[in-house]
Amino acid sequence: MAELVRVAALTGYLETMHSFGINPRPLLSEQGLDAALLANPEQLIPARAAVRLLERSAEAAGCMTLGLRMAEGRLLANLGATSLLIAHQPNLRAALAALIEFRGRINSTLMLNVEERRDVVILREDFILSRPEPARQSANLVLAVLVRLCAAVLGPGWAPQLACFTHPSPPAADRAVFARMFGCPLQFDSEFTGLVVATADLDRANARADTHLASHARQLLDTAMRPAASTTAEHVDQLIRLLLPSGRASIQTCAASLGHSVRTLQRLLDTDGTSFSQLLNRARMQLAVEFLANPRMRVTDVAEILGYGSIGAFTRWHCSAFGKPPRRSGKTQGQVR
Repeated sequence: MAELVRVAALTGYLETMHSFGINPRPLLSEQGLDAALLANPEQLIPARAAVRLLERSAEAAGCMTLGLRMAEGRLLANLGATSLLIAHQPNLRAALAALIEFRGRINSTLMLNVEERRDVVILREDFILSRPEPARQSANLVLAVLVRLCAAVLGPGWAPQLACFTHPSPPAADRAVFARMFGCPLQFDSEFTGLVVATADLDRANARADTHLASHARQLLDTAMRPAASTTAEHVDQLIRLLLPSGRASIQTCAASLGHSVRTLQRLLDTDGTSFSQLLNRARMQLAVEFLANPRMRVTDVAEILGYGSIGAFTRWHCSAFGKPPRRSGKTQGQVR
């Protein structure tokens, strides 16, 4: 599947860079982009270019809160044609379901997972790129957009219980931006990037909901931009990421979960132009980059989570995938390509 994102993902980029006195055109050119592209929010651009642009721009500006500063001026309407449907859902649960349904039209590389755990729910957003990229700015940006979406449904007085980030705590001067954006306790060096919200928030009534407007929006979307059907490869990719920590990310388990035989699943993945081993390796690479950048996680822990029975096996795989042993990743993650 093409790794594309709407130009609207860069809303606020030019203004934010100008606020630092930096001309963004050379940075855009580095990624094969042109400032004129930003005039059309519905145009699609390579997701990898957008991710790299924000990382390079943060370095150039010396600002590790660039993504959050871009998000401060965002509106729900920046999600495009889906915003009307999302805004008028009866509750947050339905709004998130609509967001997931149409994610391919907003950002084909972003996956939202909703994990219910008794009294709390974890809203976790993960980038699914064929080759992992450092994405601190993009991750913070999409999480800030998500908290704004939730607040649009639940009301301006709402805030999550906790906001979690895999990167280290920023300097004290930058923490004010995080506090302003999320309005809740913050946890850095976390095992995931996401929001922790009360389970009751999912089903709390949306005071702004209008069933007629929601129905109208869906009719328009169904007619003009039918949501891209999830492919078998996308289903398997999600299953792998869920099953890896329990050591059950095998083709047999995934096939059974999807109601297929192993042979049928292999044939369907062939049709999607991939294989189970390729998807498994891609998921491991993405998670390895994320976990090894977390100073709280030992290499032995990461090896176990990724399904390796020994440090030796994990090290051999890591050297083959990244050209260096795993212990170096936490210090040089920004150089991983």
